[in-house]
Amino acid sequence: MKKIAFLLTSIFMTASILSSAQTESKNPFGLVYGDAITENVSGKVNIHPVTYKLNGLDIAANVYTPADYDPARKYPTVVLAHPNGGVKEQTTGLYAERLAADGYITITADAAYQGASGGQPRQVDKPANRIEDIHGMADFISQYAGVDANRMGVLGICGGGGYTLKAAQGDKRFKAVATLSMFNSGEVRRNGFQNSQIATIQERLQQATAARAQEAAGAEVIYTGLAQPTDEEISKIPTDLYREGYQYYYRSHAHPNSTFKYTMSSLLDLMTFDAATNMDLINQPLLMMAGSKADTKYMTDEAFKKATNAKNKELFLLDGASHIETYWKPEYVNKAVNKLVDFFGKNL
Repeated sequence: MKKIAFLLTSIFMTASILSSAQTESKNPFGLVYGDAITENVSGKVNIHPVTYKLNGLDIAANVYTPADYDPARKYPTVVLAHPNGGVKEQTTGLYAERLAADGYITITADAAYQGASGGQPRQVDKPANRIEDIHGMADFISQYAGVDANRMGVLGICGGGGYTLKAAQGDKRFKAVATLSMFNSGEVRRNGFQNSQIATIQERLQQATAARAQEAAGAEVIYTGLAQPTDEEISKIPTDLYREGYQYYYRSHAHPNSTFKYTMSSLLDLMTFDAATNMDLINQPLLMMAGSKADTKYMTDEAFKKATNAKNKELFLLDGASHIETYWKPEYVNKAVNKLVDFFGKNL
């Protein structure tokens, strides 16, 4: 475990800039997932870039509408929350487009302070903000033409899955709750991945405290998670999550707005957060999906057991999949989408 912590920390703290060759998207909507929409065609799924205000900030989002969308009709709707460091043009965009192809209006937005959304300083990564982002998507999409606000579901992927669990505990507009490869950001920032950094919790909290004090004094904002590993460094990462994650975010599905960088002071909030608390407040139908080989599966297992009041709850495993493979690999995406369509179809 100490080896894991050392290797990951050394990579995270390597500061550099992504090359334009890795980050530029040729898709007119900036989408980087496979077979993405390139133009809006009548009679097919369409994408609608939108902006709206949330607590004074401009939020950038994409709304997907089904084929032959008629604003006079009413459609079931799904809100999607993206992974940590991710943006709406990556895996949540893929799942949003696929669900739209099955008749749902969907929305996925960049988190406040991240991506194309507003907020200063950049890359603040606080749980309260991410949870509010999910409520904000529900606020906006509830007023969108064609949306049946009484048939609204939510899907969170990775870190967005953890924040989705928290949002759904209180927000009963979400009639059905789903997660994919749920990542408990607070647990990992506090204990380290697979509990590899428990011995340094107080030291890291002190660093975060000092960073907050520095910000408050008007000095330079300190960031962590800066990285641009080489192919050789990536190949040596011992965990599937981070090895495949770097390949996904910095190679195959890179986007200029997507970064693991976040303010050091955010750790004050992250390290005292836990997505798996108060799970008994979820009384909606609950579907939690994870790869059977995912090294993050323990987080889904922990939260699922605590959802004692969820209706018709189900843990669905994607056989053979790792965490990152559920983001993009067709055989796993197809299985996950089919399961989501069945789940939302029964519960919305």
